[in-house]
Amino acid sequence: MLNHHQASQLFRLRWTAFAVVGLAYVLSFFHRFAPAAVASDLQQAFQTSGAALGGLAATYFYVYTVMQIPTGVLVDTMGPRRVAVIGGVIGGIGSVLFGMADTLAIASVGRLLVGLGVSVMFIAMLKLNASWFHDRHFATATGATILLGNVGSLLAAAPLAWALNFVSWRTVFVSVGLFSLLLALLAWLLVRNHPGEAGLPSLRELDGKAAHPAHQGHWYNGLLVVLRNRATWPGLWVNMGLAGSLFAFGGLWAVPFLRDVYGMDRSAATNHTTLLLAGFAIGAFFIGTLSDRIGRRKPVMIVAALVWCLCWLPLLFGVAMSSVVSYALFLVMGLAAPGFTLSWACAKEVNPPALSGMATSVVNVGAFLGTAIMQPLVGWAIDHAHEHHPDTALGLADYQAGLGIMLGFSLLGLVATFFVRETYCRYTEAR
Repeated sequence: MLNHHQASQLFRLRWTAFAVVGLAYVLSFFHRFAPAAVASDLQQAFQTSGAALGGLAATYFYVYTVMQIPTGVLVDTMGPRRVAVIGGVIGGIGSVLFGMADTLAIASVGRLLVGLGVSVMFIAMLKLNASWFHDRHFATATGATILLGNVGSLLAAAPLAWALNFVSWRTVFVSVGLFSLLLALLAWLLVRNHPGEAGLPSLRELDGKAAHPAHQGHWYNGLLVVLRNRATWPGLWVNMGLAGSLFAFGGLWAVPFLRDVYGMDRSAATNHTTLLLAGFAIGAFFIGTLSDRIGRRKPVMIVAALVWCLCWLPLLFGVAMSSVVSYALFLVMGLAAPGFTLSWACAKEVNPPALSGMATSVVNVGAFLGTAIMQPLVGWAIDHAHEHHPDTALGLADYQAGLGIMLGFSLLGLVATFFVRETYCRYTEAR
């Protein structure tokens, strides 16, 4: 049992780590979705085509994808605190460079550094959650993390569009970069990797259980344990299909689609993406809580993925919708989208606890690999369709190929949910 001072210290350190690294994670979501709101500004500033714009936006996702497994290794070896600090510094420098760029090449370098810096935040956050929260509350804590992170995606939608009426997009990104550097400093000063660093017992020990054993041997051997475990892999495909289509659509193509097909202005279009991302934030928290409460992962994931896929159909066929119906559709999409977030809990629970960083990072590769593929591919499909009638404005026929690509990836994610191993919200023997 903890005395009053220890209990107070545990509470303070837990929520300090959650808040500081969580705010850094907010910035990762902001950078993920901001190109949608400033797409026209970027095209004007750098004179880019749709495919080039998709490539610029996807630079973030390319490096994010490459960094997922290395991040898992780093947080399991160096600790999440140090990784978050280094990531915050790199991401901050990249955001400042992006905001000051006068050519597409320099902007791409800035975007790459942003992706490199913020790519570590989520896995670091999951590692902290695994250390500072009880095992039985992991999905709930992860849902709360997504809820917090999505503040960044919300800020990147309607609030960013509003801010652009008063300041330039360049000022926004420079300011965000400076804030990232401040958070890196706070993480170094205030965050601890686990309760043991403060002389406190682990959360499992407080539950009367033995502490999870540390990994014995080289990190490379631990990574091989995760990669050789067949139960790890279905979650990667779930993320590629479901998270990839969400990030590609909400992060870049939703606003242009609503503008060109449904005739919305930027404010109305970004209001729709704001609602989509707000639904995602709320849905992530309640899906995680529901899963922990009923003690099941797989059924919740399957139902959410099915609803997400069905929601694409009205958009694919350009169904006429009133504003009430279109807002309702985007809200339902947002609420259903976070079904894939349970794949992180499953990945953790089918692998040794000491390798939780590596396990979640392997699965998380899918989300950003899918987005990195889709963002430029959708742009290419739209440009290719428009080549047949270059003298007319973009319309539904031009976007249908791109929407079909995102729906196809969504169906891939749905199919993959059926292959995820049910863990019943507890660690299982990896095999």
